[in-house]
Amino acid sequence: MGKITISDEDFQKFREFFYRKVGIQFEATKRYFVDKRLIERIEATGAKDFREYFMMLRFEASGLELQTLVNLMTVNETYFFREEYQFQCLVNSILGEVTKNKKDKKDKKPIRIWSIPSSSGEEPYSIVIYLLEHWPDIEHWDVEIISSDIDSEIIKSARRGLYSARSVQYLPVHLLNKYFKPVAGGSYQISEDLRSAVEFTCVNLMDADDMRNYRKVDVIFCRNLLIYFDDQSRRQAAETFFDALNPGGFVCLGHSESMSRISSLFRVRKFPEAIVYQKPGEYL
Repeated sequence: MGKITISDEDFQKFREFFYRKVGIQFEATKRYFVDKRLIERIEATGAKDFREYFMMLRFEASGLELQTLVNLMTVNETYFFREEYQFQCLVNSILGEVTKNKKDKKDKKPIRIWSIPSSSGEEPYSIVIYLLEHWPDIEHWDVEIISSDIDSEIIKSARRGLYSARSVQYLPVHLLNKYFKPVAGGSYQISEDLRSAVEFTCVNLMDADDMRNYRKVDVIFCRNLLIYFDDQSRRQAAETFFDALNPGGFVCLGHSESMSRISSLFRVRKFPEAIVYQKPGEYL
């Protein structure tokens, strides 16, 4: 077999296909990154060239090869307590409104928090730790935390809850000692209690069928994902979040992202700790 190459036409075909499936559009500056991973998969599947591989990718009924490629093409870089000010906003400002607006206090509906993308789990587990440590009302409310990612392998990693010293470097030492145990090789294992507190799911934000399962959510954390989308995909994501939220629910984006530039569906809320976005309406 000769050396496999990806032509400009091949790159364009793949870029358009991946965008339709996932909502992420690779810029020309990502060409080396994309080519390298495509060639890896062409060789791993035994295809003779890009054309044969792409035909298989498009028509494979199981979708397993697309999922494998998605896992390779998406970046998962995070750490515990990243952009901590938003967790402060959650416990100091957002949850006060959420609980106040839940009408039936005798039959309390659970508070649902959705973290997407989950990456390797640092964000949803950080939310759990923050609630336990800083939200006194945790004793009085049932809180459900769901965390989703398009990468099936990173979801498995999140469920395992095994982290490097780099991932936990910004955690206060007393919290590291309280919720983790050191394991061989300098890693840290998060406690079983915290692992069982988060439901991890594999979803594609651009897939309407996937998204129908996400409803009656009170708070969405979607930080530093929409920067990889183009305007159309961002608008679609905003509409998906709007449908998923209860009236009065909140979206927290990354510090460089602004819902106001994406969609007019949400109200801007300026809390002391952070700017977040609220779905108009009264709680159900």
